Amino acid sequence: MSDEVTSGSVREALDAAVDGLTPAGVEDPRLDAELLLAEAMGRERAVLVAEPGAQVPPPAARRFGEMIRRRLRREPVAYILGRKGFRRLELAVDSRVLIPRPETELLVELALELQPGRVLDVGTGSGAIALAVADELPEAEVVATDTSPGALEVARANAERLGLSERVRFVEGTLPDAEGGWGLVLANLPYVAERDWLFLQPEVTQYEPREALLAGPDGLGAYRALIPECSPRLSRYPERIRGALAVEVGEGQAPAVAELMRGAGFGEVETRCDLAGIERVVVGRSVKEKA
Repeated sequence: MSDEVTSGSVREALDAAVDGLTPAGVEDPRLDAELLLAEAMGRERAVLVAEPGAQVPPPAARRFGEMIRRRLRREPVAYILGRKGFRRLELAVDSRVLIPRPETELLVELALELQPGRVLDVGTGSGAIALAVADELPEAEVVATDTSPGALEVARANAERLGLSERVRFVEGTLPDAEGGWGLVLANLPYVAERDWLFLQPEVTQYEPREALLAGPDGLGAYRALIPECSPRLSRYPERIRGALAVEVGEGQAPAVAELMRGAGFGEVETRCDLAGIERVVVGRSVKEKA
């Protein structure tokens, strides 16, 4: 796509971009073009769309053209913009971390429901879950872990920029111990089965970190490792009820993950659906201990 094509009015620039993005297989070419042009022009998307006859300045046209070329190569819009909204936060993202998805907000909603005193976010990536919990549950102690040093760099930078660096402690690794145990462990770990890799969109397979996505032949490898190790690290208080483990899973994986939790001693296991009706989160709690 040439710079000449992107110059002219907002309407002309958007139409030209959509004409290029559509045959490239981009899922929502109009929305993507609007987001990228708004960024290039330094305008709000709603204002931009309301003024289709406005002229695109040449510098903005050149920047828009470069961003559209990146999108034609199927680079995700979030990586092109360098940010992604999650709950009330705007997170910086790049190819070191997964792009936060709306369904992951279910884990944050669970934390708000349970009101735990101590929360561990395993596999934090950009820091989305941990930072959202710290933002919305300010009384909780929040720790976030990841095995990727690059991901932790992104998460720490997000915490600093959002003014939450004093609220979240980042640790390289997986499951640190905590005195008294964890009230709630949240995890959005790799759950893509190797057999499904080739069926994913290029935005995922070519740009997002493979190690944060793939988890063995059936996609359950990371949870087979986490769940048995997590059970003894959960708190038994208050009211002699142990803490909870909540994990995000892929479509169709909830029954197998629920069974893993039962096998690890979680006496109460439930699943929660996302807005599409897919069982997306599995929650495990132990039964109340005898006095």
